Amino acid sequence: MKNLAGLMKQAAQMQQKMADMQTLLESTTHEGVAGAGMVSVTLSGKGELRGVRIDPKLADPNEMEMVQDLLLAAHADARRKLEAAAAEEMQKVTGGLNLPAGMKLPF
Repeated sequence: MKNLAGLMKQAAQMQQKMADMQTLLESTTHEGVAGAGMVSVTLSGKGELRGVRIDPKLADPNEMEMVQDLLLAAHADARRKLEAAAAEEMQKVTGGLNLPAGMKLPF
């Protein structure tokens, strides 16, 4: 029974660490850039788009298709950074425990 009680205590501690990690991630922002910094987007730790910055030089109506493509690229860059930060924090919480493929805790 001691082992079961210890296991339950560890599970509760891990759950608290994961909740703390999620709170930490939610309070962060990640910036993605494209076009040598001409376009940038900022995402919340939950992946919500929080801001967009476009270099005024790109305001040419003939360049709008490129601007749209750069916005998508900047968003993808920010999303990759967010996912990398979340994976790094998860490694800290799980102590290197290899979770099954596709299991993305706490999301």
